[in-house]
Amino acid sequence: MKPIYFLSSMLFTMLLMIACTDTNTSQKEPKKTVQLQEDEQKYRPNFHFTPQKNWMNDPNGMFYWNGNYHLYFQHHPFGNVWGPMHWGHAVSKDLVHWEERPIALYPDALGTIFSGSAVVDHNNTSGLGKGDVPPIIAIYTSHDMEAERSGAPYYETQSLAYSRDEGETWEKYAGNPVIKNPAEKDFRDPKVFWMETQQAWRLTLAAGQETRFYGSKDLIHWEPLSEFGKTIGNHNGVWECPDLFQLPIQGTETFKWVHLVSVNPGGPNGGSATQYFVGDFDGETFTVDPEFEKAMAADHRFWLDFGRDNYASVSFSNFKIPSGQQVVLGWMSNWDYATVVPTTTWRSAMTLPRALELVPFEKTYRLQSQPYFPKGNFSKAVVSKNDLKAQGKAQLVSSSEYALDHTALSVVFKNTPRFTTHFQLSNSLGDALNFGFDPQENQFYIDRTASGKVDFSTKFASHRSYAPRLETDAALEFKLFLDKTSLEIFYDQGATVMSEIFFLNAPFDQLSVEATEGIEIKALEVFGID
Repeated sequence: MKPIYFLSSMLFTMLLMIACTDTNTSQKEPKKTVQLQEDEQKYRPNFHFTPQKNWMNDPNGMFYWNGNYHLYFQHHPFGNVWGPMHWGHAVSKDLVHWEERPIALYPDALGTIFSGSAVVDHNNTSGLGKGDVPPIIAIYTSHDMEAERSGAPYYETQSLAYSRDEGETWEKYAGNPVIKNPAEKDFRDPKVFWMETQQAWRLTLAAGQETRFYGSKDLIHWEPLSEFGKTIGNHNGVWECPDLFQLPIQGTETFKWVHLVSVNPGGPNGGSATQYFVGDFDGETFTVDPEFEKAMAADHRFWLDFGRDNYASVSFSNFKIPSGQQVVLGWMSNWDYATVVPTTTWRSAMTLPRALELVPFEKTYRLQSQPYFPKGNFSKAVVSKNDLKAQGKAQLVSSSEYALDHTALSVVFKNTPRFTTHFQLSNSLGDALNFGFDPQENQFYIDRTASGKVDFSTKFASHRSYAPRLETDAALEFKLFLDKTSLEIFYDQGATVMSEIFFLNAPFDQLSVEATEGIEIKALEVFGID
């Protein structure tokens, strides 16, 4: 995937080098060093993945094999803004602690390396494996920047690379591209999956403001099958980073297919976001459930995350939770301001991994998500409080009880508040991030207008973010994951999710709540992230 604007990588790199050059190095170096240290200390997350240095955006090629979760990602290894894309690589055994590996894929004559996916070719259908070890096959978009600069109307094709050492090193297929451009300006982000009923591979990719489906027996020779999306969903931006997978309907043995599609711009609170569709896939065509289509047409509330900072979420190949849930990971930023956020050494982080579940909802279905940590993520609760009552403003947790920069909090109300309930994370320097629930409007909100550094972009803190409450049958509860520079809130068992980043002048030192009419909290727990 790329931003909605184009940057000439060569020219930009030259300009960046010129801008960063100073003949009086001895005078400038101390200031630069101090800034880098500040950057590292204040902003690098404690338990979210970030690259060691320079630019990162979309997660790519994620798969699970031999106890390792592999994450590849859009990466500019020579600058901290978007530029000539490579595939970075990191490996984890628990989806929290990551070891960054050498760059996996470099640009070549066909172009830079845009987003794509990777699968374990268990049966060596591609013929690219050797011995008993199955090859890992990556299919990605080659973006020809030279063709784009020359004014060519089409410059994106799909290419293949393979690994014979479990994803550590890669060789590009000599016959690339494996899918040529069918005359589409935006033609990218292939997601490959095995179709058991067809005993064949399937692929979905984005083409303008729709998705396309392709089929193959060997991952090399592909034929077009169908298209989806021209008359449904949000079309306020380019469609990107699609995914398609089956999920069981909660409490049943019935399955439905879920189609993720990211859109930029067009998100519910501005900029980038990921929408989803629920229906059936017969191996060739994806068809939306009629009731789902009606519900989306009436009120498009079908977003993976309503916050401003979760984009391009896609699933891990070769892995599902035993219950059938799919695990996804997203890019925790927004194209509205991603290139100008106040970090220097690196830019961007990934969201927490999330397990997706499909639940019945108003005659149709909705996705709900929860953080997923296969090895466990919590220590025992470090703070536990029960039967709390608040009238006016009251402190709930302070940093003297536990540091609020690597924390998970669980809050369960006795009843859903009848009046606006306002939570505030704050510090002694006056930084504050506010979030809460407005029962009159039946919506949640996040307000980061006073959350430290906000003036680097006019779009970053221009307005509150809102999200509808979708759950109606239970008392309000939420889980909050707080890292140095991010907040991820899972309301009502993940029925509504909001994720946003921020840049404080100092860590938060307290969480308070304000409720003019009074509230009752059944239980509050604070967990340290292991």
